[in-house]
Amino acid sequence: MCEDAERAALAHRPVLADEVAFLLRPRDGGWVVDGTVGMGGHSERLLESGDSRIRLLGVDADSEALRRARARLARFAERVVLRQGSFRKLGSIADAAGISQATAILLDLGMSSYQLDESDRGFSFEGDEALDMRFDPGAGVTAAELLNRLPVDELARIIAEHGEERHARRIARAIDDRRRRAPLTRTGDLVAAVKAGVPRAAWPRRRHVATRTFQAIRIAVNDEMQALTEALPQAAALLAPGGRFGVISFHSGEDRIVKRSFRTLSQEGGYVDLEPAPLEATAEEVAENPRARSAKLRVLERVAA
Repeated sequence: MCEDAERAALAHRPVLADEVAFLLRPRDGGWVVDGTVGMGGHSERLLESGDSRIRLLGVDADSEALRRARARLARFAERVVLRQGSFRKLGSIADAAGISQATAILLDLGMSSYQLDESDRGFSFEGDEALDMRFDPGAGVTAAELLNRLPVDELARIIAEHGEERHARRIARAIDDRRRRAPLTRTGDLVAAVKAGVPRAAWPRRRHVATRTFQAIRIAVNDEMQALTEALPQAAALLAPGGRFGVISFHSGEDRIVKRSFRTLSQEGGYVDLEPAPLEATAEEVAENPRARSAKLRVLERVAA
């Protein structure tokens, strides 16, 4: 790994890090499972919060993120096990690593600064990059493939549902108009379509007009809502008695899925929803790290085997 990548990993600031370290509080000698290890920020804090017997399984679909996490967590040496994969297969990944129970589990559903700023996969509307948007570049369909083949009605549904974009149908039609002339291949193509679809007077003042559409297409490309739905019961089942499972979401749809899942598990018995009203970043943290603004943390505790 180049020195710039190592420096970026070490400088990365995870959101709600103090709250995660305090609430998940890994027990002596147990396993911590970070299902979205990213650049290793939360994992580092969780390893620091326990004694030297704490071990960590870090999982991420993005191989480059794993390389950066490895640099950040190198000082913990053999205490860290990193695996590439989607958290929707968390149970089987943990089983393959010989882990039957975990004392703390975390899913941070946000994008890393590396993915937005450096991955060159089209997650950001700021540059002109290939319309890829896959967390794992070796699997699934790209954003370009999705945008160029889906019917207008389905595009509108995705943009409305995952982006909560009120101009979703107009944007979908603009995408269709553009792809009839030439396929969309670059982020600039998608930005141009969004700008054509949203009336100029309706452009937001405090965010880019394409923010919600980019979010929606990324969620669809990576099947993020279904992956989360599948991951939650696997993580809960992996918890040891007294163990805690935290999820940081940045999208209202994600938070609803987590809220419903935690409520159901609590009602069925054996679990307690510790944060029925999610924790949010303080004003001080948002001032230092604006991406924490929409973060919500919910925590579930297993109270019985």
